[in-house]
Amino acid sequence: MPLLSLREIRVAFGGPPVIDDLDFQLERGERVGLLGRNGSGKTTLLSLLSAEREPDAGVIDRERGLRVACLPQDVPKDLVGTVLGTVARARPAGEDEWAFQGRLERVLSRLRLDAEARVETLSGGLVRRVLLARALACEPDVLLLDEPTNHLDVASIEWLESFLLTQDLTLVFVTHDRAFLRRVATRIVEIDRGRLFDFTCDYDTFVARKEALLEAETVERARFDKRLEQEEAWVRTGIKARRTRNEGRVRALERMREERGQRREHQGTARMRLLDAERTGKVVAKVEGLSFSYGETPIVRDFSTSILRGDRVGVIGPNGAGKTTLLELLLGNLPPQAGKVRLGTNLQVLYFDQMREQLDPEQTVRWNLAGPHDTVLVGERPRHVMGYLQDFLFTPDRANSPVRVLSGGERNRLLLARLFTRPANVLVLDEPTNDLDLETLDLLEALLLDFDGTVFVVTHDRDFLDRVVTSTLVFEGDGRVEEYVGGYTDWLRQRSGPPPELPDQRPEGQEERSSRPRVKARRPAKEKPRKLSFKERRELDELPARIEALEAEQQALHSRMSAPEFYRESGGEVAAAQARLDEIESLLETAYARWAELDAVEAGG
Repeated sequence: MPLLSLREIRVAFGGPPVIDDLDFQLERGERVGLLGRNGSGKTTLLSLLSAEREPDAGVIDRERGLRVACLPQDVPKDLVGTVLGTVARARPAGEDEWAFQGRLERVLSRLRLDAEARVETLSGGLVRRVLLARALACEPDVLLLDEPTNHLDVASIEWLESFLLTQDLTLVFVTHDRAFLRRVATRIVEIDRGRLFDFTCDYDTFVARKEALLEAETVERARFDKRLEQEEAWVRTGIKARRTRNEGRVRALERMREERGQRREHQGTARMRLLDAERTGKVVAKVEGLSFSYGETPIVRDFSTSILRGDRVGVIGPNGAGKTTLLELLLGNLPPQAGKVRLGTNLQVLYFDQMREQLDPEQTVRWNLAGPHDTVLVGERPRHVMGYLQDFLFTPDRANSPVRVLSGGERNRLLLARLFTRPANVLVLDEPTNDLDLETLDLLEALLLDFDGTVFVVTHDRDFLDRVVTSTLVFEGDGRVEEYVGGYTDWLRQRSGPPPELPDQRPEGQEERSSRPRVKARRPAKEKPRKLSFKERRELDELPARIEALEAEQQALHSRMSAPEFYRESGGEVAAAQARLDEIESLLETAYARWAELDAVEAGG
């Protein structure tokens, strides 16, 4: 008997149904990869499975007592408190407290999370792991994952894959990560034009079957349209033919017209283009003995390389390692503390930096691209804003919708549309693949492969790296950056030493703690409580003001960078502001961790 069964489900939001006459069954132990274009209804289907939304029509049957937990795509911004307190909120109503406490300890141990760490001091990737722990703590029968690899670095993604494969879980997950799909999914289903297509196979088999299905659909629709054209010609014949026409044939024609009118065409392919600027010199950047650190933390140490015109360079490293800082150093936007960076001639750099705050959520898509104007300047050529947006798969209705209703992938497509209005010979892409559907990913890859300029890519998408880059710069700890030929798989083959391990789960600056999570903090009976020194007490007194000043500067920078006119400034000023924002976030993490540490000593002493 299936855990979940959906029959003849329909959901609409004022236009054509997002989900129409959908049937779906989920058996225990399946790991289902849910695919579909951005805005096709994947998140809507997850909300139906989790009972957060009821369908407009249709029936959903659930096994009695079924527990469903969901890992959302976006990290809530209001999470505060300890890891333990955050995860403990998942305790099911009526469950024995002691039994839940035991399971809670086991979950935190498996996920290598520190029960006493403050959630607000953790990186986005670590917070997602806390949310995964909260989902697992209720011991769900079905676990729903919406873009689980977003904001995770490569080591964390590989750990998550291994974790899911070793647990007895029933999964339904949405992801754009093809490597994750290949390793985890036992079954692929796709939402396309409101209908669900079920492929009980692995991802690579799905790709081949889907291509064959679309070819067959094209042939069949061409036959139908030819037959409809013939019937229309017959019904429009002369008086004599109309007097003797077959009424049954006329009714059949009416049905054909209705069927043709209800047809939902397969959405076309985006027509993204990069405008090539005048070529750079052969050498884009020559680096010798480059070193840079934040305080006592080395980011890059004694690094040398040459970046040549046409290179496509991938950057790999844990979250917080300094990938963006390295790019700023290589492009001359941040002066090195040691070593030399010599830039080539005629560099015209474009940045895709994942700052969705660039978009005004209350304004329409077209306004975010062109303001109040009807045209947008693409290079030196004006284009009507609606025609240009159609190249990026925005229908007229969608172009006139506010940005706040867009899916994550649609927002990324809009950012790409804004970016590609300007010519460039150096392109910097910081996490460009997040939320993009697989077809748009394929197109972006092809676009980069055809680009004559130089490309820098920061991404945790292993398949994207394998397909696009010609070399990789890898952060290997303690400021060491090594260069390898090829993409992610090539790096794995060439490197020496063990594979990357799961990053430390403690916030930066926090003292080493036992890896075993503690439900309650215990101090050995004979241990004498430590007291703050005079210097530490003074530091504790000064930290709140320092944190407040950093947060004020952070807010001011966010406000400045959210204004459309900010991006009319020079690339150097934009990059410097982004670098400062990254630095502030790092300083805040350290300050919060230090404040928590000193405050705990003060309270204990």
